[in-house]
Amino acid sequence: MNYRTHTLNNGLQILAHCNDHAHTSAFGFFVRAGSRDETAEISGVSHFLEHMVFKGTPNRSAAEVNLQLDEMGSHSNARTGEESTIYHASVLPEFQSDVVELLSDIMRPSLRLEDFETEKKVIIEEIMMYADQPPYGGYEKIMDAFFGDHPLGQSVLGTVESVTDLTPEAMRDYFRTRYSPSNMAFAAAGKIDFDTLVSSVEQQCGLWKNFEAKREPTTPKFNSGFQTLHNPNAHQQYILQLSPGASIESPDRFAARVAATILGDDAGSRFYWEFLDSGLAESAGVGANEFQGCGSIMTVVCCDPDEAQNNLTRIKNVLHKAVEEGVTEKELTMAKKRIASHILLASERTETLMFSVGTQWLNRQEFRTPQEIADVYQNMTLDEVNAALKKYPMQEPMTIVVGPRDDLVPA
Repeated sequence: MNYRTHTLNNGLQILAHCNDHAHTSAFGFFVRAGSRDETAEISGVSHFLEHMVFKGTPNRSAAEVNLQLDEMGSHSNARTGEESTIYHASVLPEFQSDVVELLSDIMRPSLRLEDFETEKKVIIEEIMMYADQPPYGGYEKIMDAFFGDHPLGQSVLGTVESVTDLTPEAMRDYFRTRYSPSNMAFAAAGKIDFDTLVSSVEQQCGLWKNFEAKREPTTPKFNSGFQTLHNPNAHQQYILQLSPGASIESPDRFAARVAATILGDDAGSRFYWEFLDSGLAESAGVGANEFQGCGSIMTVVCCDPDEAQNNLTRIKNVLHKAVEEGVTEKELTMAKKRIASHILLASERTETLMFSVGTQWLNRQEFRTPQEIADVYQNMTLDEVNAALKKYPMQEPMTIVVGPRDDLVPA
């Protein structure tokens, strides 16, 4: 296996992890365009644009796009987050040139008015659907409360109001400011003919006009506090907490992830024994989220409403004990094994490896093999993890409780 790169004259980077022994190939365009690049007036445009990319091009209708993906037997999709939008497809190796041509074509969508108005209804339905699902808008609410006026606090989907008011012209303007070839990369993994790949991407994308697409990753002023989102129709209570964490650039990010695993993994963690094994909650976990310039640590507990007040105290006690006393060598060893095993097992999937290639480019313009990343965790020391716990203590979080109770108070 080998990692190869090539940059076109217009700035588009081609990245590939090539494995002649693989049976499949995965490809994807990675774009630095997400909800943090939006203003409040166009909130949700990145996600809306992701939908519109599949609605047709000057060369294909939406039906033709989907038919060709089906004819290749592809596994294809797209996703939008706070900092990126990704369009990807996995196919058999013989369809390499076909899928490159198709993905490249849809990256220059028509953005037709009739498609725009139809898809707007789909997006609004999606927003309302998520609002009806547990934790009933709690994630969007806590992101907004925690990040305040910072764009990372904006919903990836946008709001009903912002999507309703969005115009095709505003979307085209956004496309022209973010979808520059130098603000994108084309990533591949699996059985790849790299020279042919470069030739195909050059043919399809080489004439795309390059322009500057800046992002200034400002650091937010994090908020703490306690809010209730009353939903009398919910059957369970959801406790969500956010506190500051390591950024995507920080060397502390690995230790912070290990700490989160020790505290809130779905098996063998402190939250597991405190909440799940004891039957005090249906689900409980801790996870690290990393962004450019900042990060966050999220705690989530879903439980019977009658246990919610006591569980707020239990969460505080578990986190306080971890910061004050640190974690143990046994916990560290188990966490490192779980993380390394997950990384290496997942890397045997071609699609997962393609995502690793593209995401590392998005985050740090680098590439480490799955084994190299696993080794970082395997070499983690107890002092590093305990230092991360003290640096990101999670003891003064933003807390939002969602559910039938409206009488809960801070622990």
